[in-house]
Amino acid sequence: MRYLAHRPSPPLDELVDCLWVLRAAPPHSRERIVPSGTPGLFINLHDDAFRIHDPSTGGERRFRGALVSGCYRNTFEIETRAHAHILGVHFKPGGAARLLGAAAGELANAHAGLDDLWGRRATELRERLCAASTDRERFDLLERALIARMQDRSQPRPAVRAALAALERPGVDVGGVARALGFSHRRFIEVFFEDVGMAPKRFAMVRRFQRALAAALDSPSLAWARLAIEHGYYDQAHLCRDWVELAGISPAHLVGLRDIPVKLNHVAIPDRGVNSIQSTGSSRG
Repeated sequence: MRYLAHRPSPPLDELVDCLWVLRAAPPHSRERIVPSGTPGLFINLHDDAFRIHDPSTGGERRFRGALVSGCYRNTFEIETRAHAHILGVHFKPGGAARLLGAAAGELANAHAGLDDLWGRRATELRERLCAASTDRERFDLLERALIARMQDRSQPRPAVRAALAALERPGVDVGGVARALGFSHRRFIEVFFEDVGMAPKRFAMVRRFQRALAAALDSPSLAWARLAIEHGYYDQAHLCRDWVELAGISPAHLVGLRDIPVKLNHVAIPDRGVNSIQSTGSSRG
């Protein structure tokens, strides 16, 4: 597997964390995508198709080869063996609406074909990307296409940008953030959801999960109880409940699966099933 990330130039860097390309499908047939609090754009350069699976229902949806993923509250799964060459965009929280042409709230917990948002231009962009000869050329093409889509209006709104920064802090009180910004609790949820694609409380939960997961992967010997306290959970049991709700598996199971090389926010599912790898325990250190 070959994964390459590219940091975009200004002004696109205000809205996009990175562009990336992935070559060579992994040996496992599925991967689970855990919530990140950010949307994504994916272009299949090998096949003009995507298949998305819902692990809670077993259902499958099929799309053309340019796909947008909104902010998901929980996991979804993808087939990997058909994804031999993928180009993607990892947006910053709240950064997708100016580029995709739809409010983040409209895409929440859903996928949409890029052609539904951009029309014929989506098909033309994919064709140009497929015809390009190098990854550098593809990054340049995609970056120019996204810059051309930037709208003059500020999105997200300044209050939402302030809320995004506040909700990254461990132990933040969502109600307190709303009051500090001059919103009623209900109005704050409405505005934040429209611009970000996720309710503020859920966003804070997802971002805490992301920070704690990164720390767990960086420090495998760190005890779960200490990890929980350092990242704003009440205790280890609180961390476990949140992780199971978001990822569908226990923390130890999730970290164990991440030993299989995959891209950011992906978890490999061995062909014998996600439940086949058993947790070795609920504590470390």
